[in-house]
Amino acid sequence: KRSKVVLIRDAGVLDAGGKIRDDVLARMLDTAVAKLLGKSDAASAWKSLFSPKDLVGVKSNHWERLKTPVELEQIIQERIIAAGVPADRVFCDDRGQKDKFEQSTALINVRPARTHHWAGMGSCIKNYIILSPKPSDHHPDSCADLATVWDLPIVKGKTRLNILVLLTPQFYGRGPQNFQPEYLWPYKGLAVSLDPVAVDAVGANLLKTKRIKYFGEEQPLTPTKHIDLADTRYGLGVADLKRIDLIKLGWMK
Repeated sequence: KRSKVVLIRDAGVLDAGGKIRDDVLARMLDTAVAKLLGKSDAASAWKSLFSPKDLVGVKSNHWERLKTPVELEQIIQERIIAAGVPADRVFCDDRGQKDKFEQSTALINVRPARTHHWAGMGSCIKNYIILSPKPSDHHPDSCADLATVWDLPIVKGKTRLNILVLLTPQFYGRGPQNFQPEYLWPYKGLAVSLDPVAVDAVGANLLKTKRIKYFGEEQPLTPTKHIDLADTRYGLGVADLKRIDLIKLGWMK
């Protein structure tokens, strides 16, 4: 079994002050999704993901220090509507509309990558934890069994696309809810995949590579074992980088 991840970067997606350029971000997302799905144009790619009868939830992440950008949330919702899903059947939230997530028939999973005290990395796999009845039940052993969240009826079989936001990932931090701006990396990228495990494996490797470059060696952080176990124990996706077809597009400095 192999999985595909498309990693796209654009040097112009952030202006000199770090503000997102919406048009560049939209172009990045469209290009990546079309490439991932093997479509000649973005409109066809988005349309292939949904039915007009779907109730589509965009599962975002609203951790206040490094949120899913509102610009990206808006672009995703616009693309879903343009694909034929009525606007009143599209919603975006993190944790406030659990009843709508239960009713949803399709999900887009989108969140920023960052180091995480309990899980090693805030990941696409982890993004659904808040939809579980008791999120803290998934914290033991470095959140080793996070993949079990994906078997809950509220999300099982619904995810159409995973987007790991790598615009300014936090590559290092220690302690619960830790945020240190000096460890934000203006990577200016997005990673997209149908496989949450594969996109997280690529993201975790990127952050590890950055830490080694920054510090001269890897740092003692919580291991991202939940990513490997999502593959080897639960079969949710592919964690082995050798079995991931990584397609890189755009700026590669």
